Amino acid sequence: MQKTLRGSALYGTALLLPALFLPALRAQLGAPAGGGTARAAQLPLSGRTAQQGSVATVQNPLPGGTQSVNTISSSVQVQGAYQGSVAPSVTPGPVLALSLADAIRRGLQYNLGAVSFQNSVRQARAQRVVELANLLPNINGNMLVTEQQNNLAAFGFNFTLPVPGFSIPTIVGPFHYFDLRARLTQNVLNFTDLRNYRATEQLVRATDLSAQDARDLIVLAVTGSYLSIVSASARIDSARAQVVTAQAAYQQAVDRHDAGVAARIDVTRSQVELQTQQQRLTSQETDFAKQKILLGRIIGLPPGQEFTLTDALPYAPVTGITLEQALQRASTTRADLKAAQAQVQAADLTRKAALAERYPSVDLAADYGVIGTSPQNSHGTFGVTGTLRFPIWQGGRVRGDVDQADAALQQRRAEYEDLRGRVDAEVRQAFLDLTAAANQVSVAQSNRDLAQETLTQARDRFAAGVADTIEVIQAQESVAAAEQDYIGSTYAHNLAKATLARAMGQADQGIQQLLGRP
Repeated sequence: MQKTLRGSALYGTALLLPALFLPALRAQLGAPAGGGTARAAQLPLSGRTAQQGSVATVQNPLPGGTQSVNTISSSVQVQGAYQGSVAPSVTPGPVLALSLADAIRRGLQYNLGAVSFQNSVRQARAQRVVELANLLPNINGNMLVTEQQNNLAAFGFNFTLPVPGFSIPTIVGPFHYFDLRARLTQNVLNFTDLRNYRATEQLVRATDLSAQDARDLIVLAVTGSYLSIVSASARIDSARAQVVTAQAAYQQAVDRHDAGVAARIDVTRSQVELQTQQQRLTSQETDFAKQKILLGRIIGLPPGQEFTLTDALPYAPVTGITLEQALQRASTTRADLKAAQAQVQAADLTRKAALAERYPSVDLAADYGVIGTSPQNSHGTFGVTGTLRFPIWQGGRVRGDVDQADAALQQRRAEYEDLRGRVDAEVRQAFLDLTAAANQVSVAQSNRDLAQETLTQARDRFAAGVADTIEVIQAQESVAAAEQDYIGSTYAHNLAKATLARAMGQADQGIQQLLGRP
């Protein structure tokens, strides 16, 4: 009788232990448990990045203190990250001979806008990997070694028998066990996770295209800055020629005054004109130095690096391209337009992912391992669990997710339509600027020749004593204005070419072609 009761007690304890400790054991081993419901990864309301559109063509007066109403004077204003760079070296080297192609290459490599978008692409691709992980199997392994002793009385068990001399112990153990196990979880069917991943694929594509558009903006910024330096250099040459002319006129007035055939006021007027031209030269040289600093910052030159420009970029008319061809090319090659399309597709997939939160999902979890009192005394065990989840009531959360995703989708569509109109406007405006600048180059060339002829006649009349210095000074100012008009119109024409190349897309190739560079 004693053996029977004791055997029954031990058997009951053996049955009781799994019921007490199996939940904790399975939690430690990572056994299948109820998972959360997948949700759509919501997109920000706007798909436009802060850096898009940071380089713009604006109207500015001619630098150097001279203004003219006869020319289109445009310049590229660099803003945001595009005005900075990551210089590969902090120590300036020997004087660098810099062509436009070299400047563009350095800009695409070291400009901060390019670096920022490279990191944005990396981040988008990393997010795609994260979403892909929700669709791929996850396998984890763990090894558990436990030494344990339990007080069954603490769990409310009091084994009191009415038979004297018989008792069931409330202290169990110490006992130990060993478990080495691998666990696999697999998302078998979940439309929300699948569409989240497809949305991230479109976002990666949009980010790649935005990075290509950033390259076009960098090319435009570098080209505009390069053209500004070329124009500033031409203005310095013109100002120096005007100083030489003013110096000759001043010396002529002094000689005539000393000879007693000219009044003192003629000398004074000539001296004022000479000093005015010298002031303009100083202003032009200062502007030239500033423009070089700006270009150095854009293309990543070390601080203080001296360089010279090797491309003069004279006026050359544009042939072989029509407005209709430019519009067609822009609609097919503009990277920002393609990026906006990808943003719309990503937003549409995100909305579908939110709708899929109402659909059932299927998960699979499996584990296999060996368990026993020691590695040498163990046996293989496994478990396979399939879970079908179907939402019944979620408090309106799905409707909220759908509304958020739909708002982002509508905003993306609106931004895409706006961008289409803006691309069309940019191409048309660039063509108008190009045509106007070409016409003004022709007029400015004629005015420059006429102004120079007028100055020659005025100086001859002054030398003959039939005119005073007022006529000479007016002729000099006309020559200076005509020179500035010609330089400004040539610069505006070249800049219109660069702007047209950016408006059509693939600016690095288009600018080299339109400017006639190899």
